[in-house]
Amino acid sequence: MIEIKNITKKFKDFIAVDNISLKVNKGEIFAFLGPNGAGKSTTIKMLTTLLTPTAGEIFLNDHNVTENPHQTRRSFGIVFQDPSLDNELTAYENMQFHAILYGLKKEVYKKRIVDLLNLVELYDRKDSFVKTFSGGMKRRLEIARGLLHHPKVLFLDEPTIGLDPQTRNHIWAYIHNLNKQEGVTIFFTTHHMEEVERIAQRIAIIDHGKIIITGTIEEILNKAQTKNLEDAFIALTGNKIREEAANVGLNQMRINSKLMR
Repeated sequence: MIEIKNITKKFKDFIAVDNISLKVNKGEIFAFLGPNGAGKSTTIKMLTTLLTPTAGEIFLNDHNVTENPHQTRRSFGIVFQDPSLDNELTAYENMQFHAILYGLKKEVYKKRIVDLLNLVELYDRKDSFVKTFSGGMKRRLEIARGLLHHPKVLFLDEPTIGLDPQTRNHIWAYIHNLNKQEGVTIFFTTHHMEEVERIAQRIAIIDHGKIIITGTIEEILNKAQTKNLEDAFIALTGNKIREEAANVGLNQMRINSKLMR
């Protein structure tokens, strides 16, 4: 379903992604992991046509991503890390707007919206403004919206960030159910290793722009000689705090200090 062939992405003299290759099978739940600044976001942007590779090729649902971006976009849905819903529209209106953007006919999208809102248990709130929704409800709506045009692949970039453990568990239950019911390939990133252990069928770990390991959880644990994925991740990528993560933490400390004054 996804094939990355010797992809490199340079920004002037900086190599963000360095000659990586990867395959993701149809219907697979695949986790793409890495420390901050490792090259995850750059890779996802190339997969979703937001960036053009410096070298190499990407194929998604048999489409060359660079040569056929329009057909590629019709083949995937995406849930971004940052919220992307219109808070001033209702749940139904957000779905309808997305359907029109994708050129779906009214007789097609009307039933599809109802089916998906039922699937994520939001049909009873279809006429409520999104600004009244909890974080978990918004995430469920974003997932439903991402599936509206029958994508073959659903990209999820930190889909449970900022959510409490109960809501996170519900979100992953929905995603797992969607994978089974829709047959959609799931490609996701997260920093919650317990989520990966629970749902991913295979994993790739990228660091310093290179994929350092790909395999099942069992294969990665054996390679790292650890008992859990978090320990394996640290063993393979090191325990040094990355500059991006440190800067985020420092900025948050500054914000908190100002708020306490």
